[in-house]
Order: sequence, then C-alpha cells, then structure tokens
Amino acid sequence: MEKLYALLAVCIGLLIAFSSERYVVMGAELTMVNSCSYTVWPGILPNAGSTLLSGGGFELTPGQSATVQVSPGWSGRFWGRTDCKFSDSGVGTCASGDCGGKLQCGGAGAQPPATLAEFTLAGNQVNVKQDFYDVSLVDGYNIPIAIVPASGSGTCGVAGCARDLNMNCPAELQLLADDQDGSSVVGCKSACDAFGEAEYCCAGAYANPTVCKPSSYSQLFKSACPRAYSYAFDDPTSTFTCTGADYNIVFCPTPSSQKSATGLQQPENGLMGTQAYARMSSDAYSSPRPSACLILAAFSLFYSSFFVHFPVPLLLF
Repeated sequence: MEKLYALLAVCIGLLIAFSSERYVVMGAELTMVNSCSYTVWPGILPNAGSTLLSGGGFELTPGQSATVQVSPGWSGRFWGRTDCKFSDSGVGTCASGDCGGKLQCGGAGAQPPATLAEFTLAGNQVNVKQDFYDVSLVDGYNIPIAIVPASGSGTCGVAGCARDLNMNCPAELQLLADDQDGSSVVGCKSACDAFGEAEYCCAGAYANPTVCKPSSYSQLFKSACPRAYSYAFDDPTSTFTCTGADYNIVFCPTPSSQKSATGLQQPENGLMGTQAYARMSSDAYSSPRPSACLILAAFSLFYSSFFVHFPVPLLLF
C-alpha cells in the first residue's frame, strides 16, 4: 500500500509539472518572407556555438519565402542584402549588407549599415525558457524588417522597423550606391559607424547605460521605428519575448494589419503582423500529458479505496 501512495504522489507531481510547462523536443522554424518589390539576399550569422544555416545566405525573389529549422538554444542574426550581383561560383558584391562578397556568407557578418533581426531561442529543458528577439538599427539600416511570431505564448509582440529610413536619412549618415540615375541612398549608417566616437558607440568611458544616452541620430531612428533598437542600451522597448513559437522574418513588411500571429494588438507604428504569414507552430513543440501515469494513478486510488480489505493480489506491485 505504501508503494501505491508513493506512486500516486509521483504521478500527481508529474501532472502538475506538465500542466504548467511544455517540453521542447525540437527547435523552432524561422521563415524568411520577401514582401519587397525587389530581390533580397538574406544573410545569416550564427553566434558562437550555434549552427550555420543554409550556408549563411541565398537569394529570395519577390513574394518568395524560405524556412530554416533551428535547434533549441540557437542564437544569431538575419539581415537582407540588396542589389547583389554574383557569378556562377557565388562570388560578387552587394550594394548593402554585403558579407565578404559571397552569396553564402559562411560565417561572415553584414557590412554596416544593415537592419538586423536577432534571436536567442530557448534551450531544450523541461522548464522552457523564453525566446528573446529584436530588430536592431545599432549597426544602421538598409531595408525594412519585422519579426512576427507564429503562435506561441506570452507577450509575443511584433518587433521591427517598417519605415523607409533611407528616404529621410541625414546626409552625413547616407550610404550611396551608383545606379542608372547617378546615385541613390541604399543605407543609413549609425552615428557610431559614421563618426566612430565613443559617445555614439557606447564604448570606453561611455560603456554603461547611465552615461551613454540616446543621441539626436538614435532618436531619429527611434521616432521612426519605436519597436527596434536605436542604440546599444535601448533595451526596455526593443527586446521582445515569446515561448514556444515559430517566427516569420519579413522583409518590407506592410501595415495592412496591426495584429501579430498571436492576435495581440500592436501600436500604430507601421509594423506588419498580418496573419497572411502566420503559421501554426510545428510539431516540434508539444504539451505532453503523462496519460499512462494518470491512468495508473486513478487505478491506484480505485484499488486502495475499494479493494484494500480484499485478498486480491496486485501483481504490478
């Protein structure tokens, strides 16, 4: 009988634990969607210890999407390259976001200025941690990007910048590229990249948030894109969390809907959260219930309540 009660206690504990938490058995799916009117060449850079995805880069034509599967605990960044020209061997150049002149970045990062979509995903643990994600303009801006969670639980807000900052970029921050009309603005540099001064880079004596304050340039970025990082210590309104979600990384998001895939209303800041890109989370995430244990626990209660005084052997024990 003591074994019965011990087993029952274990089962109840498991039921409580599994009813409140989920167990991650695989990673997440990250889908890149090109909603631009032009071709984008996504670049991908994993952080140390994370897997390189799709060789680090590929071509994505207008209206096209591509999905990559990432393992639990993956972290890294995505960005879009523009006006690229590559040879058959994958060597060439891009007007913005270049990564060493290669189609597949192979572990090389984006040359600033580049809009970055950054992720740190939860690890494979019984008590699932949150995913952290953001869109960063700390390294400047080249094209609009939004991160749209698909399903998941928690706040799960849409992060990003849907504005065309190149149109209103101050002359001293502009990245110009030659085209048939002479030259055009293909990127807007950060003040750190443009001037290299510690007060803009939050470096040296300015390497803490109490000293490094927003500059007039970062405030310009923030006013246009309030849900993106504008400078190094812009954490409170720029980092987003979600649990158990897949994500869409949308280039040139549209303001046609202000709802994320989780149905949460977003501020009127030009971000895209349309369910046209929403996809239910994959079978990689599940909420298992220890049903066998539940059945056994119920049987144990039944046995102990009604048959404890009868000489009926319980062979399991």
